Amino acid sequence: MTAVKAGEVEGLLRRGPDPRIAVILVYGPDTGLVAERARLLAERAVDDPSDPFALVKLDGDVLASDPGRLMDEAGTVGLFGGKRAVWVRSGSRNYAPAVDAVLKQEGGDTRIVVEAGDLAKTAPLRVVCERSPRALAIPCYPDDAGTLADLIERTLRADSLRITREARDLLAGSLGGDRRASLGEIEKLALYARGQGEVGIDDVEAIGSDVSGSVLNALIDAAFAGRVAETERSYRRFQIEGMDASVMLGAALRHALTLLATRLDGEGKSPGAMVAGWRGLHFRRQKIVETQLARWSPAGLRRAVSLLQEAVLAARRASGDFSHAVAADLFLRLASEAARRG
Repeated sequence: MTAVKAGEVEGLLRRGPDPRIAVILVYGPDTGLVAERARLLAERAVDDPSDPFALVKLDGDVLASDPGRLMDEAGTVGLFGGKRAVWVRSGSRNYAPAVDAVLKQEGGDTRIVVEAGDLAKTAPLRVVCERSPRALAIPCYPDDAGTLADLIERTLRADSLRITREARDLLAGSLGGDRRASLGEIEKLALYARGQGEVGIDDVEAIGSDVSGSVLNALIDAAFAGRVAETERSYRRFQIEGMDASVMLGAALRHALTLLATRLDGEGKSPGAMVAGWRGLHFRRQKIVETQLARWSPAGLRRAVSLLQEAVLAARRASGDFSHAVAADLFLRLASEAARRG
């Protein structure tokens, strides 16, 4: 029996699976956690995850149509040597026979990581892996309080940030059970606080403030939709009202990150279809957000995120008119770029 208990998973990930294991099945109801762990295991199995010959990505439905494909990939030797891995993405059809055939074939150094959904105990794929001594079946269930606290600290530590206990508890209490959504919120916090060393309650509240986000929607939507004159008017109004420049930039950064995630997840879909999957988006904003998604490519949004990140830091370190000069200039640059793309 090679089913891994939920409480043993983090330890296994830290030390790495036994090199004799040929197949690792990652499954469970938390799709974000499944995706994160599958990616981690697949990338750690090779020397260069960006090398498509070292890390091969396959769709489960492709394997269902061509079960021998997995056997071929498992037996392939890299052109320049080195470790190889196959990352199988979740499909809607049964491809357990392809996995079973690989497990019955001795030899081969290729690690196969299978990313699946919430499998019942009797699901063929889970049965095949749990019965084989050459496979591991790793469950992924929603994070509890202890796991969330560890996730927050590890993610922030990667950006050289510490977090106070009070801020960590506040953030953990605002996160849900989906690992992907939780990571997104923690990464937003890391971007917001980058360079300051320690994250406090004020930082968590600034990132999680629904009030500041909703108030600033008019400005942010105008900028990302390419409405230059409206962007200038809106920014001047907020400045006169005394709103902090870094708060405005932080809200724009969160919006840019959400746009980027939506564009990446909706690859191949129309802007309307992508907006339909945007949770919590008010119906009155749907049309203008569709315009934004149509005008901004993933590459453009990555540049916008980088510029906003730098501007947030600059505004936080400055004060008064200079911080507003930094913010106003960037909002107008974003609006001009979006207008050009239109």
